[in-house]
Amino acid sequence: MPAVSSVALRDAAFSFGSNADPLFSGLSVDFHRGFTGIVGANGAGKTTLLRALIGDLPLSAGQRLGPTDAVYCAQRTDAPPSGFSEFLDDWEGNACALKNQLQIEYDFMDRWQTLSHGERKRAQIAHALWLSPEVLALDEPTNHIDSDARALLIGALSNFDGIGVIVSHDRKLLDALCAKCLWMDPPEAVVYSGGISDAMRQRNADMRADEQHRQRLLQDSRKLEKAEEARRKQASSEHKQRSKKGLGRKDSDARDKINRARVSDGNAGSGLRQFRGRREQLASELADTQVRKTYTTGIQLNSEISRRSAILRLDAVRLQISEQRSLICPDITIRPQDRIALTGPNGAGKSSWIENMLPLIQADPERVMVIPQETTAAMAQKTHRECLELSSTELGRVMQIVSRLNSRPSRLLASHQPSPGEIKKLAIALGMSRSPQVIVMDEPTNHLDLPSTEALERALLECRCAIIVVTHDEAFIKNIQADTWRLEINDDGDSTLATET
Repeated sequence: MPAVSSVALRDAAFSFGSNADPLFSGLSVDFHRGFTGIVGANGAGKTTLLRALIGDLPLSAGQRLGPTDAVYCAQRTDAPPSGFSEFLDDWEGNACALKNQLQIEYDFMDRWQTLSHGERKRAQIAHALWLSPEVLALDEPTNHIDSDARALLIGALSNFDGIGVIVSHDRKLLDALCAKCLWMDPPEAVVYSGGISDAMRQRNADMRADEQHRQRLLQDSRKLEKAEEARRKQASSEHKQRSKKGLGRKDSDARDKINRARVSDGNAGSGLRQFRGRREQLASELADTQVRKTYTTGIQLNSEISRRSAILRLDAVRLQISEQRSLICPDITIRPQDRIALTGPNGAGKSSWIENMLPLIQADPERVMVIPQETTAAMAQKTHRECLELSSTELGRVMQIVSRLNSRPSRLLASHQPSPGEIKKLAIALGMSRSPQVIVMDEPTNHLDLPSTEALERALLECRCAIIVVTHDEAFIKNIQADTWRLEINDDGDSTLATET
């Protein structure tokens, strides 16, 4: 097992191009054995930092110190990892244990294109653990997987003895594995001890303390301004009283008395200079007080109710989802305001069911908002390009939605490669502009940070049109008040849809 104890960044900085704002700068942090979480909003640079940490991206400034033996598990699962066949052919103790623990079957390589993303993710991580690297970098490892698979994954990762770094929004995973979390909020990155729950408590406490300190400085500044103004008025009044105007030329005693008073009144000017110095000091302290900006989240889906009695009707049918497997579906009717959550284990055929149902939906395709589980690189570029080609008015509306989904529009528009979470937000914002009658989302919470997920939940709860979601997220189902339909795998390997729960 790995014996190296740490990998480090020293005064590290990264930005996309010389004119771009840095995602992080002046960052010095050590990653020790065990797991560290990298957390923050979509587009904050978490994946960029992860890739820089393993040496996959060159830093704009600073140094990376530590081992080069690193394995990176990307968010995408389009292709099997390099060397996956060798892992499947290895029947030694560690390989067998990992295949058994993460339920990796011998024919996964041959069936890769028909595997669910959750099955692919388990395979990807099992292969990475089999390589036993000194540094293991995991990018959103629990996207796509169900609760049972998450438990299997946590169990397998708990045995890793090297330096582990995880980018994730999954609270259960981060709390179970991480001894500390690096919270990214460009251009800052702050380390907190413990899992994400502890980190959030510490961060919220720090934010409250910073705001309280700032309010005290503002209060002191206002008091000082009032005191300075009062002293200025007093000095002006005293100056008038000590004026020689109206005195006779030969009244030497009175003139001498006023001259002595003016000399002593130099203290008034000195006092005003002290006020000015303290005011400048407070202004400097206020400028140095970094209060993290918070952003309002929350969107409204401009949906429309279909005038049809049903947006989907289907008689009982057996759908062929692969050469070996079928999906048995009962009679189905989905009405214009129904909201359905499709659940079930990885590999049961949830995404296949969606693919088969989409052509049967009775609605103008332009009024059907579809958010797929994953987007290819080409689809992501198309979405980004479509956004950039909007008129300034339309772009403003889309970027307002993106902002209220907890991403910064300026960073997104400047990015050459938006994160999967940002692409999902763009797709949601673009879909909303078409006033959909039907919303179909496959794993809608994948890649989204927590504030974005909560904003989406509230929007779907208030939405009036038909909603069909595929998800493993029980809290999400509850919060949007959806009826649950479940796919189960029977003893023959076929899947059966149950619409009565």
